Amino acid sequence: MRDLKPWLDLIFKRPGRLMVGGVLILATLISGIALLAVSGWFITETALVGLLLAAGVAASINLYVPGGAIRFFAVSRTVFRYLERVYNHDTVLRLLTDIRVALFQRLSLASRSLRGELSGAQWLSRLTSDVDALDTLYLRLIAPTALAALVTFLVVVLASVLFDMRTALLVGLILLVALVIATVGVYLRTRHLAARQSDRQEALRTAVIEHIEGFAELTAAGRTGKHAAWLMRQAHQVTSEQAKADTRVGWHLAGSHLLINLSAVFALWAGFALFQVGAVSGPVLVLLPIALLGIAEVYAMLPDAFAKLGATVASAQRLNRDCRANVATADVSTVDLPADTALLAENITVKHAGYAPLFTHFNLEVQAGERLGIIGHSGSGKSSLADTFAELLPAQGKLACRDRVYLTQKTVLFEDTLRANLLLGSPNASDTDLWRILELVELAQRFASEPDQLDTWLGSAGNRLSGGEARRVALARVLLNPAPLVILDEPFTGLDAETRARISKRMDGLLEGKTVVSLAHGPDALPGTDRVIYLRG
Repeated sequence: MRDLKPWLDLIFKRPGRLMVGGVLILATLISGIALLAVSGWFITETALVGLLLAAGVAASINLYVPGGAIRFFAVSRTVFRYLERVYNHDTVLRLLTDIRVALFQRLSLASRSLRGELSGAQWLSRLTSDVDALDTLYLRLIAPTALAALVTFLVVVLASVLFDMRTALLVGLILLVALVIATVGVYLRTRHLAARQSDRQEALRTAVIEHIEGFAELTAAGRTGKHAAWLMRQAHQVTSEQAKADTRVGWHLAGSHLLINLSAVFALWAGFALFQVGAVSGPVLVLLPIALLGIAEVYAMLPDAFAKLGATVASAQRLNRDCRANVATADVSTVDLPADTALLAENITVKHAGYAPLFTHFNLEVQAGERLGIIGHSGSGKSSLADTFAELLPAQGKLACRDRVYLTQKTVLFEDTLRANLLLGSPNASDTDLWRILELVELAQRFASEPDQLDTWLGSAGNRLSGGEARRVALARVLLNPAPLVILDEPFTGLDAETRARISKRMDGLLEGKTVVSLAHGPDALPGTDRVIYLRG
C-alpha cells in the first residue's frame, strides 16, 4: 500500500474540496436514510391510530410535522445528490489535472533509458488507464469508506438513544463485521487477482494497438487470422479472470447485505421486547430497523471499489517505477564545457537496446557559432546520433552541450492552430514574429489567404497540410526558438531543390551567431555549413 502514498499525498493537497465533497455525500446518505426511517415511523403511527379509531378508542396524530419531514428529506436528498455529483466530479477533474502534471514532471526527471524501454502503446496505458485508476481513488474508495464508517457510528448512536446500549452494541458489532466483509475481506480475496488482471489488461491493450498498427505487415505475412485468434484467446482469459473476481465480489456483497438484514431483524426483535415493557412506542420500534436497511445503499458501493484496489495499487507501482527520479538521468557523464565550445562528445558509444553499437569511440567538438553538417546514407545512424546530441537516446561516454532545440526527422505537429504550433517554439513571440518566420519558410502567402490566418486549424498531426508544408511549419517552430544550439535532422524533407535553396539562404541571417548541427543524406539537403562530416556505415 505504500505505493499509493505519493498519489494520496497529491490528492490530499486539496483538503477543503475533499471535505466539502465528503459533507455533500454524507448529507445525501443521511437524507436517504432519514427519509426511509421517518416514512416507516409515519406509516406505523398512522396505522396504529387507524386501528385505535376503528376500535372506538380516542386517538390523534400530527400529520404536519412528519409529513413536512418526509417532503424535506425527499427534496434534500435530490438536491444534495445533484450538488454532490457536480461538485465531486469537478473535484475529480482537478485531481486528474494534478496527477497528470505531477506525472509529467516526474517523467521529465526520470532516466532517459527507462523512458525508452516502453512502447507507445504502454505509455498510452500509463497515461489513460493507470491515471484513471488513481484520479477516482478519493471518490470511489476513500470517501465512501469513511462515510460508511461514520454513518454506521451514527446509526449505532441512534440505537443507543432510541433503544438501549446493549442493543446498540450488538447492532454495531454486526455492522462492523459487515463493513469488514465489504472492504478488507474483498481486498484480501481479490488483490492478487486484480493485480494480475491489471497487468493482463495492459498487455492485451498493447497487443491490440500493435495489431492495428502492424495490420499491413500481418496481412502481407498472411498471419492476420492467427494473430487475431491469439488476441481472442488472450481476451477470453482476461474475461474469465474478471468473471472470477466478480463472483468473489458478489459473494461478499451478498454477505454484507445479509448481515445488514440480520441487524435489522435483531433490532426489530430487541425493540419488540422493549415495546412489550413500554420502553418504546410502536412507531419508534420500526424506525431503527428501517434506518438499518437504508445503510445497505452505503455498503453497496464498497465491495466493487475494494475489488479494484489491487489493480489501483498495481497501477501506482507501474507509475512509480516508470517515474523514478532517483535513477541516474543519463548513462553519459557530463564534462565541463569550454566557453568557446557548443557541443563536446568524448569517446561516445551509441546503441539501441538489443542491437550492436552504431558508433564506438566517437569524438566530436563543435565550436560556438560553427555550422556543422553531417552526411550519411539511410541507416548510417544520423538520426541516432542526433538523438544522442539532444539527449533523447542513452549513450556511454562523455557529452556536454549548450541549451538546444531539435528538429527531429519525423515531422510532429499537434492538432491545434498554426499559431499554437508555432508558439511552442517561442511562447512570447508576437504576431509580427510569426508572420516573419512564415515568410522565411515561404508559408506567409499560403496562410494569409486562409480565413483564419494564424488561427487556421491544422488538423490531426497537421493532416490539412501537404508533407512539405508540414515540414516547413515544424522548421519555423524550431527557428523561432532562441536556443544557442540548433540541431536539424533532414530539415528540408519534402521540398524541391529551388525552394530548399531559397529557404536555406534566408536561414543564414536568422541563424547568425548560433551553433547549427544539421544532418542529411547528401550535401544538397543541408543548409549552409562551415565543415561537413561523412558517416560511413
